[in-house]
Amino acid sequence: MDRLTNTIRPYAWGSTTAIPALLGVEPTGEPQAEMWLGAHPGAPSRLDRGAGTSTLADVIAADPEGELGAAAVAKFGPRLPFLLKILAAGAPLSLQVHPDLAQARAGFADEESRGVPIDAGHRNYKDANHKPELVCALTPFDGLCGFRPPLEAAVLLEGLGVDSLKPYADLLRAHPEEAALREVLTAVLTAERAEMARTVTEAAAAAERLGGPYAPYAGLVHDYPGDPGVIAAMLLHHVRLQPGEAMFLGAGIPHAYLDGLGVELMANSDNVLRCGLTPKHVDVPELLKVVIFEPSEPGLLRPEGDGEEVYETPIDEFRLSRFDLAPGGAPQTLPDGAPQILLCTAGSPMAGELTLAPGESVFVPAGEKAELSGTGTVFRATVVV
Repeated sequence: MDRLTNTIRPYAWGSTTAIPALLGVEPTGEPQAEMWLGAHPGAPSRLDRGAGTSTLADVIAADPEGELGAAAVAKFGPRLPFLLKILAAGAPLSLQVHPDLAQARAGFADEESRGVPIDAGHRNYKDANHKPELVCALTPFDGLCGFRPPLEAAVLLEGLGVDSLKPYADLLRAHPEEAALREVLTAVLTAERAEMARTVTEAAAAAERLGGPYAPYAGLVHDYPGDPGVIAAMLLHHVRLQPGEAMFLGAGIPHAYLDGLGVELMANSDNVLRCGLTPKHVDVPELLKVVIFEPSEPGLLRPEGDGEEVYETPIDEFRLSRFDLAPGGAPQTLPDGAPQILLCTAGSPMAGELTLAPGESVFVPAGEKAELSGTGTVFRATVVV
């Protein structure tokens, strides 16, 4: 197995302290939003097998079947199909949805045919893959996920006492659920910007005054003043994950992460369609094609199993599990039929002969035997073949 060196991404919404605290290092004062573990071309992990440092992407490209296994290559192609991250949100991320596989393929082909540059700010589809994802809390972790029932959303908006929100509340009460949610989200995102900014300011002031169920939404305006995403966010469930709990986000489900430290695992894609809480491009017509306008409870997960505790999802590109290794416990032998990344988040466990500290990780090629021992917490990312 190979010890990995990983890149930390300094996005503006990142916490300045959470990742340094996990790693046991002094903060730099700059935001540290995500640590990437994997072979994504944007920031591939690095390793050294004795002939100098290489990227994990290059190592896999040189021998896909040797590193990933024949079954994984046959199913997913000659690349690692997942990206593992440590995510540290100090401010809200954009309110967003991800396309399903068919939508991603069609959208990518369309933009390619129209010659839209891959790095253009208005480009929606960076690749032809879907982007389901799973986030597991390491600290209390706040997020938004899935539409509330329209009547519940109407009551929430009415409770703010803001006159300019009354037409949206009336729409939520007047239509079937899917039509109501579609019409209100469209109206919010296409409203005249100055008028919406006034509504957002009034709504945020009321939310701050009322607190309680409004508290998660009150803070959004401090980071995104005047952003229509503040109102769109009120259509969604607020979720607070406790450490060890996880949330699965499938295609078409609007969501945002607000605050906290977590382990995130996703299919290897950059396809994001934004609804708000962002200075970036919002393509409302394309967004409306992708969003599933149905009330849905957040997909909360708790790990299941003895020894290896698995977060079950309907996705084959990734599989996340956790080992809590207790003092004096028996070593855990890992399956060897697929590639895997092991990430330590607590203690000082051993992966084979390598001792891991919090934030440290290893890549285990398919076919290589691996064993966990010692004391601590280790997350295992792999694929289903």
